[in-house]
This record gives sequence, C-alpha cells and structure tokens, in this order.
Amino acid sequence: MSTGKILLGVLAGAAAGAALGILLAPDKGSVTRKKIIEKADDFVDELQKNISDSLKTVTDKVEDVTDGVNDWVDIGKSKVEDGYNQFKNSDHHDKILTKSDLRL
Repeated sequence: MSTGKILLGVLAGAAAGAALGILLAPDKGSVTRKKIIEKADDFVDELQKNISDSLKTVTDKVEDVTDGVNDWVDIGKSKVEDGYNQFKNSDHHDKILTKSDLRL
C-alpha cells in the first residue's frame, strides 16, 4: 500500500473520529456546530500542509531526475565531440566516402 493511501486513510479516520466525538458530546447545537467548523478547518489546514509537503517532495525528485538526465546528456555530447575530434585528427578521416562518392 502506498504512503499516500495510508496517509489519506489516517487523516480520514481522524476526521471521522473527531466528527463523531463532537456529534456525540452533550453540548448545545450552536457549540457543536462551532466545534465541527473548527475541526473541519483544522482538517483542511492539515490536508493542505500534507499536499504541499508531498508536492515539494515530488518536485524535488523530478528536479533530481532532470539534473541526472542533463548530466548524462552532457557526458554523451562530450564523448561524441571527443570521438569526432579524435577521428578528425587521425589518418582515417580522409578515407570516408561522401554521398557524391557513392553516385546513387
């Protein structure tokens, strides 16, 4: 089971428990409604914080992967340029056939 599903289950269970506790408490209706609103606000704030934290984690991981890919691209470009320069400076570069040599 993924961490996100576990977190969502825990948050939903906490919200349901808090709501039931408030609804079963022997308070006046106006007090109970006020408590429900406060708990709902707390729940929304906690959910927003968790979503924000998760989004930051995902963003950081995407940046790490992007940096890694860019590093590999730079290494590949460097190797191709090195190979081309070695070939250009070798005795073999003048033996390459061009398109006009093939006379298609």
